[in-house]
Amino acid sequence: MNADQKMRQSTSASAYGGRAGTGARDGDPPVPTRRFWSVRRVPAGIVALVIAAISGLLLYDVAAVRSGRPGMRWREWLADELAARPLDDAWIMGGAAALAALGVWMVVLALAPGLRGLLPMRTPETGAEPEAGPGKGVEAGAGAGARPGGAVRAGIDRTSAGLVLRDRAMEVPGVRSARVDVGRRRVRARALAHFRDLDEVRADLDAALHEGIRQLGLARRPALSVRVRRSAKSKG
Repeated sequence: MNADQKMRQSTSASAYGGRAGTGARDGDPPVPTRRFWSVRRVPAGIVALVIAAISGLLLYDVAAVRSGRPGMRWREWLADELAARPLDDAWIMGGAAALAALGVWMVVLALAPGLRGLLPMRTPETGAEPEAGPGKGVEAGAGAGARPGGAVRAGIDRTSAGLVLRDRAMEVPGVRSARVDVGRRRVRARALAHFRDLDEVRADLDAALHEGIRQLGLARRPALSVRVRRSAKSKG
């Protein structure tokens, strides 16, 4: 066995960035499906409680000063520092920048939809209904929400989608172990092969995962990246 053959059997990789479809079939146009929005009850409640506590504390201190009682020491110290320091002081500018960054960050979080781990699925009125596959198990990680018009929106958790695709990868002959990471725009599959030619395993694994992604019924089908290498035990 020459060096080129050994190199071919040591590792085999393939990245398919251009084969990402977005419909029920390859080549279908993208489906204009909006992402799910997080309710954010807990973060909104925490922010409201913090603002209410700070406002109540300041209101109590102002009322105490108006009634002739001494104000709180920390407020007197803060008022003296703000009156003594110039506007171009490093602490003043640093504090203002930190508060501005915090405000911008909160605005961005408020405008972002959230629920990054939930992928929207196609609905019957947009062209294709999600197909059922062997061992799919979509119900465990799927979510659904009702639209104002009465239609139902479906979604699947990225972890559940990864488990479904991993089961599909393990059904490919020659695959010893596999790991599938599902992102919002790309699916990355890593597999170890213990027999068969690596190029054949990679081709079958690519076809199986493309079919699995199609049967997930995602509104925007992610790109697929497949890498296959020989396991250490098989090398020995």
